[in-house]
Amino acid sequence: MRAFTYQRAASPAEAAAAAARTPGAKFIAGGTNLLDLMKLEIETPGHLIDVNGLGFDKIEATPEGGLRVGALVRNTDLAADARIRRDYAVLSRALLAGASPQLRNVATTAGNLLQRTRCPYFYDTNQPCNKRQPGSGCSAIGGFSRNHAIVGASDACIATHPSDMAIAMRLLDAEVETIRPNGSARVIPIAAFHRLPGNTPHIETALEPGELITGVKLPKPLGGAHVYRKVRDRSSYAFALVSVAAVIQPDGTGRVALGGVAHRPWRVEAAEQNMPKGATAVADQLLAGARPTHDNAYKVPLVQRTLAAAMAQAKKG
Repeated sequence: MRAFTYQRAASPAEAAAAAARTPGAKFIAGGTNLLDLMKLEIETPGHLIDVNGLGFDKIEATPEGGLRVGALVRNTDLAADARIRRDYAVLSRALLAGASPQLRNVATTAGNLLQRTRCPYFYDTNQPCNKRQPGSGCSAIGGFSRNHAIVGASDACIATHPSDMAIAMRLLDAEVETIRPNGSARVIPIAAFHRLPGNTPHIETALEPGELITGVKLPKPLGGAHVYRKVRDRSSYAFALVSVAAVIQPDGTGRVALGGVAHRPWRVEAAEQNMPKGATAVADQLLAGARPTHDNAYKVPLVQRTLAAAMAQAKKG
């Protein structure tokens, strides 16, 4: 790990301003992803700004009938909150499907959203990777790509987004609240928060330099049956090969979002019009234009089967 300087921010505005004026600065809270990458010298921030003392650790009701989740709410606490379990069960289930209990105790809401979209080649500093070194190439293209993206990828990157929580947030149409270095507040719809790779896969979110996440706003509850199904190589502490987050109403209508298939949480609202027709019709539209490799072509039928299982589970209640 390379040497760095450290400060504890006294206010959100101070944290954002410090990050903007200090080249290579990073915010740190739980650090479950950042510290690992620093040890591997994939991330090499020259300055860390500790935001743990800023008070964003509460879950509060909003005037609109939803909830505001502070950026520093730990994953364990969010999953266990009675209001989340009752009204946003898909979010609680997605959180419990991610990482390990030890990591969930430390990981924060904002940090979960900001996990680097990555693959094994990203971790191997001997291999070209456009995320680590823009313009160097993508080793996964033409390499071993069993776990990689089948939709929303580009010729620059085919990595998949690792977060389970973000899949549920995308399903729920959450909004990300931030503060800019100039002190102004901003609200970013979760649909616009994570970027597709295009020619700049190293730019993963819509955040501006120095912009600090302060919370995530959940709209009023959707009702219906909430399901999160995650298919992975082992029963815990593994990223999704395919995951399905779904909220399904008694009349068969609903919403669905996928994990493990794209560079960001994958939701195609137009596909949800086909929910009453069944899983095949929905999956076909969700994966329209898919470009699987020889190694990960299995994900196409796996999406259909996992979605069918999620819909069947929802009908049982």
